[in-house]
Amino acid sequence: MAPKDDLPLKYQTPMEWGPLVMRDPLSLLNDHAHLERKAATNALELLLRWPTPNPPENWVHSMTSISVDEAGHLNTVTRLLARRGGALTKKHRNQYAAELRRLVRIGHGDRELLDRLLVSALIEARSCERFHLLAMTSGDEELSRLYEGLYRSEAGHFRVFLALARDLPEKLDVETRWQEMLNAEAEIITSQPHGPSMHSGMPA
Repeated sequence: MAPKDDLPLKYQTPMEWGPLVMRDPLSLLNDHAHLERKAATNALELLLRWPTPNPPENWVHSMTSISVDEAGHLNTVTRLLARRGGALTKKHRNQYAAELRRLVRIGHGDRELLDRLLVSALIEARSCERFHLLAMTSGDEELSRLYEGLYRSEAGHFRVFLALARDLPEKLDVETRWQEMLNAEAEIITSQPHGPSMHSGMPA
């Protein structure tokens, strides 16, 4: 099992979280599938938000690669969900991601773009941490293999979003904003209700 080497998250999820959410694995898989769908959509949306006047050389490649990866994960998870007797719901709400996106400085040009990239990096980093934890604690060999593979993939995505943020052409205080976002994320994740979802909190 690879270590959670460079995840800069300010809050570490307790090991107990894994067995608790695995009490309802089908609901967890359904939630996970929706997160992969939204991650693919997010990358495609960011594809057209490159910093003006021209996209950095690796911008389009990075966003299309991430969207392809996430769509592939969606296919894997939805097939597994169906094979285990579950079904993808048509509606889904992720309070954690919604609260993170409220941090984005809408209408502020490159500062908005910076925030969108950092929020994307945060979501990928937290998902990476949760996949690693589930791989160790799921008690289900098939799901452990799935989550271990996803852990490795999401770690790459987190680094891509952060690198793109640091490469923005305008002089922005990226590191200060990144630390602000990390602190806010720690508060947001710990305030989430408990339940069978990838970004849930611990029971009260």
